[in-house]
Parts: sequence; structure tokens; C-alpha cells
Amino acid sequence: MNTPRRPIDLTALDLSEGWEPLKGYPAALQVKLLSDDLDETSKTGARTRIVRFAPGFATSATLVHDYWEEVYLLEGDMQFEDGTGPSGIQAPAYSCRPPGTPHGPYGSRRGCLMLEWQYYRK
Repeated sequence: MNTPRRPIDLTALDLSEGWEPLKGYPAALQVKLLSDDLDETSKTGARTRIVRFAPGFATSATLVHDYWEEVYLLEGDMQFEDGTGPSGIQAPAYSCRPPGTPHGPYGSRRGCLMLEWQYYRK
């Protein structure tokens, strides 16, 4: 469900509620949507969300999408599950992925919390 982007000025976040499983994934991968008007059909808009992996959870597929994605690892650890790249990255860490960049699969031994921005640029 899209939540139109609107001005938000330093609003407290309750991280104990409002989490939903990410569509197509088990409940061990959850998101808390902050704002969302990303429209993949018209290639417009942006999405901001917090993502969390439960301890021991790992994805199994490589992802590719046609929008920009920036990820800031706030807490915990993350590693590449396909054996490529560094293993056991600890927070804080940052990624910036242009459209078409393959990424993943990923896992987290202790669990993690990430802030994600996904957007189209003109």
C-alpha cells in the first residue's frame, strides 16, 4: 500500500509495532514503511522504509530492479550468502545501487536493521 510522501519533521518512531512481512518473503524479513509513492509502472516516486532481518535469516535470490536503492545498515551484521564479496559486514555500513545492479542474496547471523531509500531519478 502506498503512503503518499508528505512533509514529516522529526516524528518519533515506535519500532515495537507497525512491522509487516516483506511481500514474497517469510516473516523473518519485515519492513516498516515510512513513506511510499514508488510506482514501478510509471517509473516515478520514491519509497523510504526500515527493514529488519531476524537472526539467522537469509534470502536465496539475487535481486535486480530498475530504480535506485540506497541502504544504510543501522544495527547488526550482514553477509553475502552466495560466497561473493565481503563476509560479516558490521553496522554501520552503506550501499548505493544504480538501476540494474544485481545484489544479494544476503543473510544476517545476529539480525539487522536497515534504512532503505528506493527512488526513480529523471
